[in-house]
Amino acid sequence: MSVVPLMNAGPACGGKAHGLAVLLRAGLPVPDGFVVTGPDVDRRMVAEHLRRLRGRAVAVRSSGLAEDSATASFAGQLHTVLGSRGLDEVMAAIRACAASSYTDRARDYRAHLGLDDEPAVPVLVQELVEADQAGVLFTRDPRTGADAVVINASWGLGESVVSGVVVPDEVVVTPPADTVRLTVGSKQTRLDLREDGLVRSPVPEPDRTRGCLTPGEVRRLVALGRRCEDLFGRPQDVEWAARDDRIWLLQARPITALGVPADVGGPSSARALVTGVPSSPGRARGPARVVRSVGEFARVRPGDVLVCRTTDPAWTPLFRLAAAVVTESGGVLSHAAIVAREFGIPAVVGAHEAMSSVTDGAPVTVDGTVGTVTGGCP
Repeated sequence: MSVVPLMNAGPACGGKAHGLAVLLRAGLPVPDGFVVTGPDVDRRMVAEHLRRLRGRAVAVRSSGLAEDSATASFAGQLHTVLGSRGLDEVMAAIRACAASSYTDRARDYRAHLGLDDEPAVPVLVQELVEADQAGVLFTRDPRTGADAVVINASWGLGESVVSGVVVPDEVVVTPPADTVRLTVGSKQTRLDLREDGLVRSPVPEPDRTRGCLTPGEVRRLVALGRRCEDLFGRPQDVEWAARDDRIWLLQARPITALGVPADVGGPSSARALVTGVPSSPGRARGPARVVRSVGEFARVRPGDVLVCRTTDPAWTPLFRLAAAVVTESGGVLSHAAIVAREFGIPAVVGAHEAMSSVTDGAPVTVDGTVGTVTGGCP
């Protein structure tokens, strides 16, 4: 086992850590941290590096060798522990993240993309940014491949955005004039670090109906995203967090699925049962399967259209079966949307009341290019 300061992380420290090290060495704002490699963890070495960090808590995240690569994001497939405090908690989090390479969902994801199994993954430990706002930025629109910066943002820690728990604000900034299009999401809850740990709480009503980023913050995020793209020489998927008017970069990795699928014909003339955020392009037809919990996974058959509240990483095996995915919450840059694009299946997220508007077993058509779910299979 070795413990490497984040600034010195190379390819052997995994995609996430290496990418952040490149940003650090370029002078970009990245929280300090270190990387643990190898499955045997030396408490004294970890304790020594923890003492260097200034935050009151840390984020412990996997940094697999195949993770955050040009062909596989592993979005949500490996383990993350937010808010660990003290050596014992950090040690437990490191072990959990290192072992997450062996979970069924990670193996299933690798199998679908034709990747080899990986031993215990390197683990990244960083100061936790206790964010006022956070989210994800793509330097290209993943739905079309267009030269536009797409930002998803919500209140509190970015876990709300990446996990698809909320419908975030969506900001699209299009050159050359950098015109801004804002779609305000509902942002009903937020996740924050408190004295007693991570707490999810309701967002006050006025904050749900206004954008959580100022025009100045949008400009700064766009500039940071483009700087990341320049450094790596290809479109980037960037996680970020803002605290006390400072923006931090938490991840920069290649966008794995970019552009549009083969032509699926003109728009459907059928009445839309629900509409949402178009998140993975294409059109698919099949019987709707409304799934409310992990306990109902066995009901999903190949070719079904998965309709659910949201998806967490445990739901990824269903993406191998489903013809399309529809969720009531989430945004275009959530983990579920990223994995749907990697698997090549249409997805519509943020489709309000989809579970009550779509009848289980009824035939539906999902258009992930325009964001509609229509009845029947035209």
